[in-house]
Amino acid sequence: MLSGPAPALALGGIGAAPVDGPDAPALEAMYAAAVDARTRAEARAAFEAARALRAVSRDAPPSRGAYPRGAFGDQLRRLAPLLVADLGIAAAFADLGGWDHHVNEGGTEGQLADRLRELAGGLASFWQDLGDHAGEVVVVTLTEFGRTARENGNRGTDHGHGGAMLLLGGSVRGGRVYGRWPGLAPEQLHEGRDLQVTTDFRQVLGELVARHLGVQDLAPVFPGFASAMGGGFLGVLG
Repeated sequence: MLSGPAPALALGGIGAAPVDGPDAPALEAMYAAAVDARTRAEARAAFEAARALRAVSRDAPPSRGAYPRGAFGDQLRRLAPLLVADLGIAAAFADLGGWDHHVNEGGTEGQLADRLRELAGGLASFWQDLGDHAGEVVVVTLTEFGRTARENGNRGTDHGHGGAMLLLGGSVRGGRVYGRWPGLAPEQLHEGRDLQVTTDFRQVLGELVARHLGVQDLAPVFPGFASAMGGGFLGVLG
């Protein structure tokens, strides 16, 4: 993910780099004296980024949202003030696991409902904390695999084929479902068990990258993919 000519910095969190405390000056001086020039440059960038992140986190107003407990809510709670501070973040990622519902998946109650409740609560609180900046942000939820269309013998579902992407944002033409519905009849399912894939995820992300981020040449972003614009789910930002 971080390979390529563009510089990239990875931190485990806002407080990952020790920029405060009695040992911080000695640690920074040690890296500044490194023989390798790349090590010195990377360390300097890491300390500078950590200070900026720590300052934003320290000065951010209290959250207005009731984030769900857990890693997903914590990620969104920390991300919102960084976007509001306009640090130049073009893309950010948050992860919510626990979707392998092979047994006792449930409906309105159970594993699936719990995960959906956590997803919805996190996004709602995140959107609330963005405030006036919400119109400048587009949130995309997606997964690398779907679930089977039928329940298995353990009252759950197994790894599937097709799925759904949800979009939220000021430039999204929302309130509708985009794409072709393949149907759930046996002959309409992929290999008789999974929902068919009708839209390449790169088509959706390609429109987002082009229209929201303003990147017209998608070849370096999605090598080998010929994107035909026209999904129409994004409006024009004012």
